[in-house]
Amino acid sequence: MTTPTSNAANAALEATLLEHRDAFLGFVRSRVSDAQTAEDILHDSLIRAMGSLDQLDDEAKVVAWFYQILRNAIIDRQRRRTTREKYVDQYAREAESRETPAARKNVCQCFHKLIPTLKDEYQEMIEAVELGEAETEQLAAELGITTNNLNVRRHRARKQLKGRIEETCGACAAAGCLDCTCSH
Repeated sequence: MTTPTSNAANAALEATLLEHRDAFLGFVRSRVSDAQTAEDILHDSLIRAMGSLDQLDDEAKVVAWFYQILRNAIIDRQRRRTTREKYVDQYAREAESRETPAARKNVCQCFHKLIPTLKDEYQEMIEAVELGEAETEQLAAELGITTNNLNVRRHRARKQLKGRIEETCGACAAAGCLDCTCSH
């Protein structure tokens, strides 16, 4: 529970932070090229700081303490951006190497017969997302589930289908079902 004294102290600390806003923004802008991103980092950091003023040991060091929060926020933002770029690049490379319609003709077609043997929700995932190329976010909304839940179902559906293909096709499945020779 906060006391009137701590409320007054917090208000004074918040005022000190807001008083240095321009200097803080200049600091962030010197490390981040995009002005809007710099504003976002500053805004998020101010919210974080104001919510954790009670963790400040020495009120005289509020400005230095906030600069450390800004440094951490900038580093976190750069890490997230690097990670996102890495996965976007990886996705782009995978998209380029996806099978073409000509290559798809050589793939084992046994899976079409096996899809109806899957659990209903898994069958729906395979048909909608893998064969129908539905957007995951849109399908999740239609099903009333989260995108994360849809991705879990999709993974499980693929795993179950893969197991059925391996049971049915044997050696053909072990070779990746390319240039299919099984008689199923």
